[in-house]
Amino acid sequence: MIDNAVHPADDQTAEALLRADLARGDAMAGSVLPILQYLLAAEDSALFSDEILARVRGMLGDLARGIVGRLHDDTTSAQFAEDVEDLARTFMADTLLLSHVHAMALEWQMTERLQARLALDPVVSPLIQAMLASAEGQMHGLAVSWLAAQARWCQAQRRMSLPLTELPGDLLHRVLLAVKAFLAGRADLAERLALLETDIRRSYDEGATRLGLSARLLTALGGAFHVALSVAHAGAALFFTALAAGSGLRREAAVLATHEAQLARLALALRAAGLKAADIEKQFLAIHPEAMLPEGFERLGVDLAASILASGRQGG
Repeated sequence: MIDNAVHPADDQTAEALLRADLARGDAMAGSVLPILQYLLAAEDSALFSDEILARVRGMLGDLARGIVGRLHDDTTSAQFAEDVEDLARTFMADTLLLSHVHAMALEWQMTERLQARLALDPVVSPLIQAMLASAEGQMHGLAVSWLAAQARWCQAQRRMSLPLTELPGDLLHRVLLAVKAFLAGRADLAERLALLETDIRRSYDEGATRLGLSARLLTALGGAFHVALSVAHAGAALFFTALAAGSGLRREAAVLATHEAQLARLALALRAAGLKAADIEKQFLAIHPEAMLPEGFERLGVDLAASILASGRQGG
């Protein structure tokens, strides 16, 4: 669909091509998590040394280690190691958590590619620079807070780690419930677990997480929201948040849309978010320089793009 081939320049052809490619993308996306779960559970990890797989495994292991480490006195014991390994496997079975962690790995991969291809700083994008220079107090303050959160996230990704309190609220809740179920019957840890859960829930502030701050920054932009839909201007993190907000996709689906097998979803999401064809071509040039929009795409309306996008299994 989105390639160098010449297609008839009519609206129906562009729509049909996009629908067909979106369906193929749905089939691919639907197989991602089951395959990922299988690969993560495989004992012979040498056969699956892909960067994304290693990063997902590393983050889930770090998440389990961080929780179990706060419950055990001896973090060098065999029981500690066994609990960490088993809890990590429990997390792998949660498709929503796995989808989120997979998206984090893909986002970091895109961040590194943009740095190599466009010399785009992983933390201080041109948009953030402009926000930091803003005379408007709230905008400047949010930009400073986001800058610190993004810098911490970059360091965490380099270490393949995942802080528990950086999870979205719904996922944090799922993780805590999973930990309680996992440790059910462990009377020796029950009191510590109850205290830990209370402490985490009391101190957690979703608005102060990196993703929470990203959403607040976009809200602060108001009518200038669309400047964040330029990946070279906003950087990957804010671009993905803006793409999700503008298109109605979950952020994880917005990240996955930049995969080379999901280009129809990316084009439709950008159009549904209000970008014109010429601006969408600029995003493709930055993300997938070899790809082209089908002829007639410029006549695809925003509402129709949103409708086609919503018809896919990853839509909404």
